[in-house]
Amino acid sequence: MLTPGALLLGFLCSDALIGGVPLVPWMFAYITFAMGLGIRAREVKLAFTRPLPMLAAIAVAHVFMPLAAWGAGSALFGAESPYVVGFVLLMLSPLGISSLMWVGVSGGLPAAITALVTVSSLVSPLIVPFGLDLMFGAAIEMDTRGIMLDLLLIVVLPTAAGIALNEASRGRATAVLQPGAAFMSKLAFLAVITLNAAAIGPHIHLLGDAIPALIPAVVALVAIGYAAGYAVSLPWRSAELTTTLAYGCGIRNISLGIVIGLGYLRPEAAVPVVLSILIQQPGAALFRSLLRRIQGRGAGRRLSGEVTIEREG
Repeated sequence: MLTPGALLLGFLCSDALIGGVPLVPWMFAYITFAMGLGIRAREVKLAFTRPLPMLAAIAVAHVFMPLAAWGAGSALFGAESPYVVGFVLLMLSPLGISSLMWVGVSGGLPAAITALVTVSSLVSPLIVPFGLDLMFGAAIEMDTRGIMLDLLLIVVLPTAAGIALNEASRGRATAVLQPGAAFMSKLAFLAVITLNAAAIGPHIHLLGDAIPALIPAVVALVAIGYAAGYAVSLPWRSAELTTTLAYGCGIRNISLGIVIGLGYLRPEAAVPVVLSILIQQPGAALFRSLLRRIQGRGAGRRLSGEVTIEREG
């Protein structure tokens, strides 16, 4: 309820809140610092002892999904539509921090998802601007250097600073600072949503009849992300890895996408990213239920096969 409430507050109180929009990058930098504070370098290093699943997930998340977003968006709205840019921006955005929580409660691999989110965030200054430029080129006006610099300042450096502080203190910083930092980062996240919604508020009237098509398209893209992460994990036949890669590919850093969309693109381009706020977390809960059912059936089949073998023996 908090996230939709923050979104609605921003829309309804746009005139009063829009003056706070310049604070959003600083709030986001704090959020990524808090994320880095909970990461140990050895966790990232441990995950890279199995690099192929990591590389496969990064390729699916940042190559296949942006292409799927471009194709679906172009078919619905035309290749020149700013909504298509928004779909692609959503899929180029780094993997979401909240995937750490979902992987943890769903029996995944915390070290692997931590490494995935960290690497995806650190390479975002290259992936986001160059991905947009490659797919749209001169069709959109974009300050590639500005996007890279912003991503460096609000994602890479704060994340690196959090990890460095945690390493320098040998993990004590996490124990002392992380509980308060995590709480404040949640408040900052809600503030980012509210202020970004306030920035979009004056442009809502431009959506017209697009909303009925935009919402199902965003739902489909989010679902395809989970499905693609699930599919890419199948060669390794590991339930834990499947959970990890599926959530990794399905959950994106929406706040960062909105920051870039509103800062460097037309306001309409941020709309699909904003709508995904309402879909991503309920989608994660629904996917968890579906995944447990799928894995439960798989475990049942394996157990049945073992019993059959024992009886035949």
